[in-house]
Parts: sequence; C-alpha cells; structure tokens
Amino acid sequence: MGRRGTAASRSDGDSDDGTIRLDKWIWFARFQRARETCQDLIRKGHVRVNRRKVTQPGASVRAGDVLTLALPGRTLLVEVLMIAAKRGSVEEASTLYRIFDPPSSAMAEE
Repeated sequence: MGRRGTAASRSDGDSDDGTIRLDKWIWFARFQRARETCQDLIRKGHVRVNRRKVTQPGASVRAGDVLTLALPGRTLLVEVLMIAAKRGSVEEASTLYRIFDPPSSAMAEE
C-alpha cells in the first residue's frame, strides 16, 4: 500500500511539526543565492547542525538549532530563530536567525 498524505511524506520535505529541510532554510535565510548551491554546501560537509556534521540536504532543522556554516571566505555560527513558509525579502530573511558574534580581537589577546 502507498503512503498517505502525512506531513512526513510531503513532496517538499517539510512537515507540520515546526521543522524544515536544511537546504530550504539556508536558502530562505539568504545565505546562498540558489537552493542547489545550498544543497552542494551541505553535501560537501560544510554545514553542522548542533555541532554534528550533516551531509543530507533533507535533514530537518527547527527553531533553537545552532548551525555552523562554512561559507566561502567566512564561517558563521547562527541560531535558527524561526521557520519561514516561503523565501522573502532580505529584511524578512534576517528575522529567521541570529548570528553569534565572534570574540573581539582584544579579548583574544588576553
């Protein structure tokens, strides 16, 4: 028998339990311009979710998760604050996360 139309079997990989596919969240948050680039970033092992390396673009993330994104030229540590239903403007995207500030150079010298 086939699977019924449950949240876990939706074609876009999202569910109704407050989670979203990792590649979609990164794209919605505008860390990359194309969703395919987000998927490549994840497959190459450049993303961690709560300190664990993730290589599956369909991995789930939810509010409260902490992501480490090794982007070209910089590494960011971000907390997922919200899950969006669609990709919005830059202003809307900036409400989805909080970037942890790196330690200042003065603190690093002490």
